[in-house]
Amino acid sequence: MSTTPTVLAAELAQAWADIQRYHPELPDLAAPESLIGESSSACGAELSFERLLHEAVHGIAAARGVRDTSRAGRYHNRRFLAIAEEMGLDHPDEPHASSGFSLVELSPEAKRRYRPTMERLQRALKAHTVATAADTKRSFRGPAARHGSSGGGVRVKAVCDCGRNVRVVPSVLAQAPIVCGGCGKPFRIPEQEIVAAAS
Repeated sequence: MSTTPTVLAAELAQAWADIQRYHPELPDLAAPESLIGESSSACGAELSFERLLHEAVHGIAAARGVRDTSRAGRYHNRRFLAIAEEMGLDHPDEPHASSGFSLVELSPEAKRRYRPTMERLQRALKAHTVATAADTKRSFRGPAARHGSSGGGVRVKAVCDCGRNVRVVPSVLAQAPIVCGGCGKPFRIPEQEIVAAAS
């Protein structure tokens, strides 16, 4: 499995699509890569399926036009909690003084429902963590480290059945499929792109 942010973003997009199967009103995730490396004191610093489901609660709240937070998004109110409970998240009885009901946990039913998704995402997160932990101050990777690059190689266009495309290093795509969030089909590199990259 590749450990690049691009592949992890694809896994996040697939997990989001899995949530959408149970909650069709959840809008599409526009930029899954934005969740990688992001931390928030109100939402918990660690990226996990629980965190992704937390973000999905905000997505449904936005789709419904519900104001689910206050204090610049830090305090999660009872409207947030109501949607979180619909989606299989639980919270201790009392809200936290500064973050409200933000620290939600998966209910046993949600754990059963999303077990395969959670396991797949956890494997991707673990591989990504191992890869990024190897980067130290002494392991300079140049612009690749700053821009989330896989570290080298010529990027080519990969396409899916619905016509969307991404730029990817062929060796990265060979390690694990990148699945389109639109049609659910894997991206593939057209033959002419492979020839151009080899030239």
